[in-house]
Amino acid sequence: MKAVLLAGGFGTRISEESQFKPKPMIEIGGMPILWHIMKLYSYYGVNEFIICAGYKQHIIKEWFADYFLHTSDITFDFTQDDKIIVHNKRAEQWKVTVVDTGLNTMTGGRLKRVRDFIGSEPFFMTYGDGVSDVDINALYEFHKKNSRLATMSAVKPESRFGVLDLSNENEVKAFREKSDIDSGWINAGFMVLEPKVLDYVKDDTIMFEREPMEQLAKEGQIMCWKHNGFWQCMDTLRDKEKLEKLWSTNKAPWKVWKD
Repeated sequence: MKAVLLAGGFGTRISEESQFKPKPMIEIGGMPILWHIMKLYSYYGVNEFIICAGYKQHIIKEWFADYFLHTSDITFDFTQDDKIIVHNKRAEQWKVTVVDTGLNTMTGGRLKRVRDFIGSEPFFMTYGDGVSDVDINALYEFHKKNSRLATMSAVKPESRFGVLDLSNENEVKAFREKSDIDSGWINAGFMVLEPKVLDYVKDDTIMFEREPMEQLAKEGQIMCWKHNGFWQCMDTLRDKEKLEKLWSTNKAPWKVWKD
C-alpha cells in the first residue's frame, strides 16, 4: 500500500521555523518530522510514499535528493576527480514521489491532484505535522473489516488546563485538573481511504475535512478507529520543544523502529 502525506501548508502557527522551511521539514532530533512519520509507516511495511508538497516544495525535493548526505559519512576526494565516497550508507526501502500540488491548494485539492499516483487500491493518508505510535496494521485491518470508504483514527488530546465546576449561579463548586472524561475524541490524522473518496472533492478550494468528510459521514461511510496510545501534533514552538525533549531523552513513544 501507499501512504499519502500532506506537506504543503504554510505552518503559520509555528512561523519561527516555517518561514524558512515547510512545516513537515522542521526537525526533531536532527531529522524532519516528515522522516519520523515515514519511519513509522516503514516499520509496518509501508514503503511507498506520495508527498503532497506546496509551500517551499523545493526544500523537500532537495532533502530527499541529498538523503545520503544527511544520513551517512561522506569522503570528498578532490585528488581523484572530486570522487565522493559514501560510508555506512543508510538506505531506506522507500519509493518517494514528491508532487507540487500548488501553493494555495486546500487539503482535498492536494489529494485530488495526486490521484494518478494513488491508483485503484486503498491508501493511507496522514498529515505531515504529527507523530504517534499508531499501529498501522491494526488500523488497516479495522478498515478492511468494516468495508467503508474511509477510516479515521481518533485520539483524546492531552489536557492542558484545569476545569471549573460551576453552579447555576456561577459559584465555583470545585477546581480540578482536567481529565479524559472532559475531552472528546478528535481526528488524529492517520486515515485509510478508498480512492472513491476523491470523487467527493470538486476542486483545489475544497478542504477534505469539510464537505467531503461531512458528506461521507452523512452517508455512513466513515468509521472511527480509537487510538489510546501516544499522539502529538506540532502546531507551535511549544509542541516542538516537547517532542524534542522526548526524543533527546530516549522517551519518544513514536520511535517504534530500531536504528
